[in-house]
Amino acid sequence: MEMKNRKKINKKRVFLSIVCGVSAGIANGIFGGGGGMIIVPMLTFLLGYKEKNSHATAILIILPLSILSCLLYSSFAPLSLNLFLPVLIGVTIGGVAGAYLLAGLSSKWIVIIFSIVMLGAGVKLLVF
Repeated sequence: MEMKNRKKINKKRVFLSIVCGVSAGIANGIFGGGGGMIIVPMLTFLLGYKEKNSHATAILIILPLSILSCLLYSSFAPLSLNLFLPVLIGVTIGGVAGAYLLAGLSSKWIVIIFSIVMLGAGVKLLVF
């Protein structure tokens, strides 16, 4: 009986994980980014992962998702190498720095910082 319940839970978890991935993929495809803003709360609240695990998973997911989006976008319009290379350098440096910061922050501070960033993004969208 217990094994049956585990299989149901695992199937539900797999389904919810796919829903999280599809949601992040759609956001990334439409907006060219932002999948992490969607997938982190979904992993945390829908699937019950700890904050650090949700953020680390989002970081892992974002790289291949961004590469795929870049390839698809570039098929519609040419990429500007004058913009691409400096942004790539900045994102790489920022990503490494962020990963190191994530390792040293408590879950409480991660939630606070993430909430402030999401609130700021929402206000910017509403006001500007």
